[in-house]
Amino acid sequence: MLRPDRRRLRVGLMGGSFNPAHDGHRHVAQLALQRLGLDEIWWLVTPQNPLKPVAGMAPFAERLAQARHIARHPLIRPTGLEARLGTRYTADMLLALTRRFPTFRFVWIMGADCLPQFSSWHRWKDIFHTVPVAVFDRPSYSLRAMAGLAAKRFARNRVSARSAASLVLQKPPAWAFLHTRRHTLSATRIRHEAGGGG
Repeated sequence: MLRPDRRRLRVGLMGGSFNPAHDGHRHVAQLALQRLGLDEIWWLVTPQNPLKPVAGMAPFAERLAQARHIARHPLIRPTGLEARLGTRYTADMLLALTRRFPTFRFVWIMGADCLPQFSSWHRWKDIFHTVPVAVFDRPSYSLRAMAGLAAKRFARNRVSARSAASLVLQKPPAWAFLHTRRHTLSATRIRHEAGGGG
């Protein structure tokens, strides 16, 4: 049972498979702490991403343990909270979190590589209407990200990167695209190299 928490924290949420967690995740989390003025970052390690195949997915406990090993920061908190909430989709998980922690201010954090296909997520519009969204640039994804359906649909709700520090306090829908120092590492690349691929 999750205990109610009445603190007033600004929390960044990074969800995903973390298969495996790596320094690129930590890099984005540290940038988010600085640029968004957050108190904490939660890495929400999902039991199983509905958009990704089960084959090649490491066990949940293993991925969570790896995330805790990689985080190495007192304000970055890897958690299995999504499994405890019993949600499968991001939209449902965010709704559950905002109800469970009504005094917290949340912001959803993702890489630009997720934005082009964001419209394929379950109830993706509800995500934008539940919490503010911060999109961090990834190598070679800027143009594709801004040309995607989600970016176009919520173009009027985009705030400038200069306002990023207040994004978590803004009423959704509100989102920002942040051009920051990029990190080239990805979980796909790590799995590919571990498997002996080119």
